[in-house]
Amino acid sequence: MSSTEPSPSPSTPIPTIHLWSGGKDALLALDVLARSDAYRPAALTTVVVDDAETVRMHGTPVALVRRQADALGLPLTVVRVPRRATNAQYEQALAASLGPLRSDGLRTVVVADIHLEDIRAYREDVLRRIGVDAVFPIWKRAPGRLARRFLDRGYRAVVASVDVTQLDASAAGRRYDRRFLADLPAGVDPCGENGEFHTFVTDGPIFSQSVPVTVDGVETGERMCSARLSAA
Repeated sequence: MSSTEPSPSPSTPIPTIHLWSGGKDALLALDVLARSDAYRPAALTTVVVDDAETVRMHGTPVALVRRQADALGLPLTVVRVPRRATNAQYEQALAASLGPLRSDGLRTVVVADIHLEDIRAYREDVLRRIGVDAVFPIWKRAPGRLARRFLDRGYRAVVASVDVTQLDASAAGRRYDRRFLADLPAGVDPCGENGEFHTFVTDGPIFSQSVPVTVDGVETGERMCSARLSAA
């Protein structure tokens, strides 16, 4: 079973687990449900590359994500996978991490996908096999409007990594703001939904305190260029 939008408010809000990257899309999904009477954000789950202690794809140090979780007042479960994890390894690690949360009565997982049908279908299949429901709060919302909503709501973020086959490496470490959006080449999704870039959120209205960062240079890999972020 899966859902796209928050359903009518039940008598008791449904507690949710959020697949959490630390980026703006995950934050927007959390922001939507935090303002809903139907759901109650209860936990965050982050996938981390085991030997690097960084968020998979994003390159953000897990220590910074822990600070985000503290600022949001939510417990964080860290899922560790090998650097080049197969789908099977990822699914096994995710199932193991969700097991204790399911035992605590958390059976609804929030996903921040926007418009990639194949990715949504894959996530729905994986979560169904694990035995949890999937909710997609920002599904099919226009990426440009989501980007503006993020900024208009007062959230702040930094570009944590970029795919250098789609965006110039100089974007890594930039602030995610209106100037950044204006500078994006034609065809680049303003939310980076096609993997063009990933972000790390540092502040916003549902944070109890900001999570300031400094950019200590960049690291270039085979395809992804990541800003070296550390706590300010």
